[in-house]
Amino acid sequence: MAMTITEKILARSAGKKVVRPGENLWLNVDTLMTHDVCGPPTIQIWKKEFGEKAKIWDKNKVVIFPDHYIFTADVHANRNVSILREFAKEYDLPNYFDVGTDRYKGVCHVALAEEGFNLPGTVLFGTDSHTCTSGAFGMFSTGVGNTDAAFILGTGKIWEKVPESMKFVFNGQMPEYLTAKDLILHILGDITTDGATYRAMEFDGSTIFSLSVDERMTLTNMAIEAGGMNGIIAADKVIIDYVKCRTKENFQLYYSDPDAKYHSIREYDTEKLVPVVAKPHSPDNRDAVRNVQGTKLTKCYIGSCTGGKLTDFEAAAKILIGQQVKVPTFIVPATTLVAKELEEVTYQGISIKEILEKAGCEIAQPSCAACLGGPADTVGRSVDYDVVISTTNRNFPGRMGSKKAGVYLASPLTVAASAVKGVITDPREFLR
Repeated sequence: MAMTITEKILARSAGKKVVRPGENLWLNVDTLMTHDVCGPPTIQIWKKEFGEKAKIWDKNKVVIFPDHYIFTADVHANRNVSILREFAKEYDLPNYFDVGTDRYKGVCHVALAEEGFNLPGTVLFGTDSHTCTSGAFGMFSTGVGNTDAAFILGTGKIWEKVPESMKFVFNGQMPEYLTAKDLILHILGDITTDGATYRAMEFDGSTIFSLSVDERMTLTNMAIEAGGMNGIIAADKVIIDYVKCRTKENFQLYYSDPDAKYHSIREYDTEKLVPVVAKPHSPDNRDAVRNVQGTKLTKCYIGSCTGGKLTDFEAAAKILIGQQVKVPTFIVPATTLVAKELEEVTYQGISIKEILEKAGCEIAQPSCAACLGGPADTVGRSVDYDVVISTTNRNFPGRMGSKKAGVYLASPLTVAASAVKGVITDPREFLR
């Protein structure tokens, strides 16, 4: 019987030949990921429920990245990292990437890809809603709460309902003034933040398969902003080559059947789309950049699992080269590898890092930083009067700090153009 890619992967995980939306399954989890915000409570629940002799089902399948509240003097945040460190040492966990060491990686969702944990056809659960990022690799990945994660930690299994699938097809050549962030914001404006609740969001079409790995991750990352259970893109040669460069693990490829059933299918002509923003205070509050152009800003921010990858900074550099920013502009690489690449990758013969520094940007250490607000000493954190344009994924009140701040979500191109003008600016002004 015909199935979507999500249904096929869940069927494999459950040991079934066929599954259908609405069916409940015991899944065998391939990877469990956690970090410094949700890791400590997950550990606490696991120890309480499984007792003094609790055992981890497979320590090689547990991956832990301190990444959220780490470059801070906050004692509570520091204690969370200490708990992870002690846990990893006690149970001899090989996949703990500690801050303050040469093993530190940065934001979990990007680091999972860089370190070869994203394997097509597998099932990954994480204690973070943006775990759906990994779906860019032709795998099923989604976020769970601490209790579910604790159960996985002890058993390697989880009880889940098979989601319906929605398909979003983008065809046509990607204009130079658009990025994947514009594509996902277009979708959010169309279906709203609950339009894909508990559904799989499958991305397809010639535009999608022309995108870099980084850009595909931006799309799947924000599936959760539409309420999606997971975002997914079938693996192609680009993904296969990326994975094989990072791991020797075997994996299996799955593709949706041509006659698979979907909840709905939406098609877009990419060449007709325009740069957009999400206005305060919701990711689905979409508008064309030109309609809000001229809005005065107090800060610009390029970073996070959504907008802190190499291609995001390459896009920004195209506009920032030879320019000066008019408002404080924060650059936060997602990972230590991205930070290194900023020094090594060039645009017009100049390193990306040098372009950003000469433009007057402040480059911070790799982490989640202000994307999730953070303690008072977090780089880029908003205050009461701030109007921010950011490449992050959420703009709810208080998301980046103050509840009184207004946050516009946009592509790195739009953020960079706005940084140069000090007001929200359409990137086409710089890319004609």
